[in-house]
Amino acid sequence: MGQHAIHRIMGRAGVLIDGQLSMADHVASLCRSCFFQLRQLRLVLLTPNAAKTLVHAFISSRLDYCNSLLYGIGDGLVKKLQAVQNSAARVVTGTRKYDHITSVLRDLHWLPVRHRIDFKVAITVFKCIHGLAPAQYLADDCVLALTVRSRRHLRSADTMKRAAADKDRHRHQGLCSRCCYCMEQTTADIRTSTFTVQTFAQKLKTFYASRRI
Repeated sequence: MGQHAIHRIMGRAGVLIDGQLSMADHVASLCRSCFFQLRQLRLVLLTPNAAKTLVHAFISSRLDYCNSLLYGIGDGLVKKLQAVQNSAARVVTGTRKYDHITSVLRDLHWLPVRHRIDFKVAITVFKCIHGLAPAQYLADDCVLALTVRSRRHLRSADTMKRAAADKDRHRHQGLCSRCCYCMEQTTADIRTSTFTVQTFAQKLKTFYASRRI
């Protein structure tokens, strides 16, 4: 598939792909759109609950949309997205521009942007392990090592393992390696859990909320 075709398809999905796959164009467009919406919200006198609802609808949902594609982007791009989330938190809480924002995000129970991306990827891996993958090739590539007979006795048995077929290994190993690495950053009880997706998501959010960026 040619580069122009990819741009056209991803553009229809609301994602901008640049020639270097850096996601810089997408981040720039997203930030412009979100800051425009935030400026409009500041012009309206809103109750805290109304502000939170509108911010979720116009800002948080956009930051989360297809954000698994942002896994591995540079810190500079993440900082731009984090600036959007910080501004959104100030709109909701009335926090001043130069007040420290970390405690505000914690009080709102908002994960920072980097952790929101990791969260989305880890949820996808969990679904792959438990037969709920959005695409079969992801399920084929992401399995726990303890499900592979020759590796059950290893100390790393609760870690993830690539299981791509040889002919597809080079095509998928980049994505799979990143997904598996993201999952391996969690604790062993989370990785090997048999929770429902909802319970897993709750425990995963608690895990990320306890970590520093």
